[in-house]
Amino acid sequence: MKRILMVLALMATSIVVAAPQASAAELAVNGGFESGALSPWTCTGNLGSVVTTPVRTGSRALQGAASASDNSKCSQSVSGLVSGTSYTLSGWVRGSYVYLGVEGGASTWTPGTGGAFGQLSVTFTASGTTAQIYLHGWYGQGTYFADDISLQGAGGGGGDTTPPSNVSGLTSPSKTSTSISLSWTAATDNVGIAGYNIYRNGATTPTATTSGTGTTYTNTGLAASTAYTYTVKARDAAGNVSTAFSNQISVTTNASGGDTTPPSVPGSLRVTGTTNNSVALAWNASTDNVGVTGYNLYRGGTLVTTVTGLTYNDTGRSSCSSYSYTVRARDAAGNVSGDSNQVTGSTTGCTGGGNKLMGYFVQWGVYQRAYHVKNIVTSGSAAKLTHINYAFGNVTNGQCVLGDTYADYDRFYSAAESVNGVADTWDVGALRGNFGQFRRLKQMYPNIKILFSFGGWTWSGGFGQAAANATAFANSCYNLVEDPRWADVFDGIDIDWEYPNACGLSCDTSGFNSYRVLMQALRNRFGASYLVTSAITADGTNGGKMDAADYGGAAQYVDWYNVMTYDFFGAFAAQGPTAPHSPLNCYAGIPQQGFCTEAAIAKLKSKGVPGSKILPGIGFYGRGWTGVTQSAPGGTATGAAPGTYEAGNEDYKVISLRCPPTGTVGGTSYAFCGGQWWSYDTPSTISAKMSWARGQGLGGAFFWELTGDTTSGALITAMKNGLG
Repeated sequence: MKRILMVLALMATSIVVAAPQASAAELAVNGGFESGALSPWTCTGNLGSVVTTPVRTGSRALQGAASASDNSKCSQSVSGLVSGTSYTLSGWVRGSYVYLGVEGGASTWTPGTGGAFGQLSVTFTASGTTAQIYLHGWYGQGTYFADDISLQGAGGGGGDTTPPSNVSGLTSPSKTSTSISLSWTAATDNVGIAGYNIYRNGATTPTATTSGTGTTYTNTGLAASTAYTYTVKARDAAGNVSTAFSNQISVTTNASGGDTTPPSVPGSLRVTGTTNNSVALAWNASTDNVGVTGYNLYRGGTLVTTVTGLTYNDTGRSSCSSYSYTVRARDAAGNVSGDSNQVTGSTTGCTGGGNKLMGYFVQWGVYQRAYHVKNIVTSGSAAKLTHINYAFGNVTNGQCVLGDTYADYDRFYSAAESVNGVADTWDVGALRGNFGQFRRLKQMYPNIKILFSFGGWTWSGGFGQAAANATAFANSCYNLVEDPRWADVFDGIDIDWEYPNACGLSCDTSGFNSYRVLMQALRNRFGASYLVTSAITADGTNGGKMDAADYGGAAQYVDWYNVMTYDFFGAFAAQGPTAPHSPLNCYAGIPQQGFCTEAAIAKLKSKGVPGSKILPGIGFYGRGWTGVTQSAPGGTATGAAPGTYEAGNEDYKVISLRCPPTGTVGGTSYAFCGGQWWSYDTPSTISAKMSWARGQGLGGAFFWELTGDTTSGALITAMKNGLG
């Protein structure tokens, strides 16, 4: 087994004496999946479903179809916990390498259950009033099943005696012969809503409950052609309940024997535009055995509206804010499809951004590419740059180390090669190489700040070990960056970990918190006077790489994030489909929703990262395929197009002349020539991207990397002009 995730269960056993607390309660919702639907569980890649066999108890269970690229992680947010109190999470699972745990805390797993259901259980101490519980399989290990998931412990507590407001706006957006869907307007509370109680047919005790702030519920297992009445109350974590019932509604289920087939799930939900106060959405049509009659649009899990078309403009939003959306199709019989993919849209009108312009200088560029520090000046780039990242240092044995000492500080520069026209010397202690040239560059351009970047695609395998002793790692990095021989050269450190708790060239299993712990240690060691930045994933998908690590929690320790909004698509998928490697927006037909700049930045903002700490990336290169027969995106290919240094990759200065643009898609250019299909940014598309970044209040932008630009710096000029 090449990729076995070895997860250590972190067992928290301390008991905190606090104010009187509520009695033990079941806090997991729909743990037996008997509702017939996943909600409130959500599963990555839409790979989870409710099945009727095999089950442990009852009539239904969860099925997760783990694939080679998705572990089918199913999770739900549970509220109403009491901080400092012990809880037990348990469940019955069936399959190979199945995991059960709490996000950021305890977890456990089994290598296999021998074809039967086996029980998993973990205990943890709550650090707040909410927790994210999850199950998942493992990559390439196939289907797993789960049933009877339970979270036991105290439900609510403290001194809060103020009930939530009364619920209003109760409606039924859809129904079938056996189910009725409900939706209502959110209540408010002095502390926070923990969930809602649903009452059917005049009952005074809840018929069902929901957990969290969602305002929808579907009552299943009902009789056909039967009238049911409903009311709703809100509750908080302390157990307080609304003083009065909501408005009462009466709904009659459809007749039996009619249409019970739901429409297909709407495809490719996407954000098509934003303003200061609106988010425009579009999606692909669903199909139905009789006919689709409309679509329910949900914002943050709450039903917003029902429309008959395939677009909706959600107006009245706050400026500079992020909103998540899903959509469902419905038919005349009231059957409703499953949720579409979720997208996040961020309104414009942000302030407090900046005009940072950072570019990567690659260590190996001094060899075959013959790009030296002097070229930064002769191209006009030095006058435009605010920051340079020197790529890369290595990470081995838990420490920062140099990757190429000859290029770093030993290579001799003649007067003709030197950035200031003065030759190096062989004097003892003389600083040569890139470091020596950077020292001279900073003397010529004192406004430029230079950071030493560690890791990258090839050298990220050592970060997991480094995170295990983050303080020692941070000390080693500081000692290297501030080596007396070049202490005046660098102004900070950049961490390019690809990827924490996820897979890049190698797979990391250090856990959700490891990245935050590592970045905190670096900030503690370098202090406030040094820059601490990080290049991070741009995976905007649900449950993807951006959800695997605590980027939101780590943001407090970094000056900014360099979000790698490129390489979304390329000939690493040799047969295509052809798609731009750096789309600004997730256009209709994009192979993977969430793989675009807008989605990545919106997701990062939704994690609490301020726009001023976000720099989107521009690739100064193209990615391409060969064996392509159509000009439009989405075509098939036979493999990677030839490139000067790497198949499927070519510098902008070369490809823009060899295969000029023939169209644009997703806010970037593409080119079709001689059976080859390429995508890359041009000065025009860069200008539009910089305008978008300003509207989002972002801190500036960065690019990879200097050698790809023209000798006159056409691309960096477009970035500088666009940022102002």
